[in-house]
Amino acid sequence: MPFPRAKDYHKPGMPEVPNGLGVVYVLVSSAYLFALKASHEFLGFPSPEVAEGALTLAACILFGGFLGLLDDWMDLRWRYKALTPLLASLPLVALRRGNPEMATYFFGKVDFGPFYFVAIVPAIVTVTTNTVNQLGGLNGLETLCPLIVMAGLSLATLLGPAKAVVHEMALLLAIPIAALAVLAVFNFSGRIFVGNVGTFSAGITLASYAVVANVEQALLISILPYVLNSSLILLNIFLRRRVPRLRMTPDGLLYAEHRRSLQTLLAYRRPVKERVLVAEIAGLFVLSSALAVLVTLLM
Repeated sequence: MPFPRAKDYHKPGMPEVPNGLGVVYVLVSSAYLFALKASHEFLGFPSPEVAEGALTLAACILFGGFLGLLDDWMDLRWRYKALTPLLASLPLVALRRGNPEMATYFFGKVDFGPFYFVAIVPAIVTVTTNTVNQLGGLNGLETLCPLIVMAGLSLATLLGPAKAVVHEMALLLAIPIAALAVLAVFNFSGRIFVGNVGTFSAGITLASYAVVANVEQALLISILPYVLNSSLILLNIFLRRRVPRLRMTPDGLLYAEHRRSLQTLLAYRRPVKERVLVAEIAGLFVLSSALAVLVTLLM
């Protein structure tokens, strides 16, 4: 395949695997979203809200894909990489997509006004994208976890109360979910890596869709495992100057001697197959996404 190759450090012999296949997700998803916008202009379907959301989401995915590709090419340091998603939030801010009147758990609906676009939207995009990007390294994590969250957000949109969401917005995620599902099959089997271009674009898809479809609460609950993982990593880096690391037994099982990330927490002094560890982490996302859908139904 005409893609650069990267070593799979969690396989015996560290075989080289094609990397950067996330560009497929970027191209397919953005082309579909532009097609939705064109369909509205020429055929009147879908609704104007969905068409404008499609245009915004496509711009965000293209931004995210480019930034991820830049990181794959230049191997940016974390201090710079953490801020790059701010650029990808520009289409949301410039086009004023999203509803500044957000539902909160303790104070009901609050109208944040311009503060929503100036601070809250960039924060949602930056936090979501960085937490998604930090959970990786094992075959399947970079695709299965955002796929589950994406499916949860789509369900929250379809099943949520009509007064709070536009059900038709779920159309925006139809092809992105399908494209990510196909990549997940190959990624989980260890035949490809999606690279930073894949994780960046998937993370920005989640954040941007949540803003456009007004399901920010569902996003917050769905990404709780991501937040837990990033919190463990950052606390250990800033307080103890130590990074997480999985070790491998001679027969290919993974284990950890510390608890500095979600992966090492689950594999702490417990040798486990890579696929089992990935399945366990994916299971946490199934639970968090199901909880997000349930909360949306009860709103």
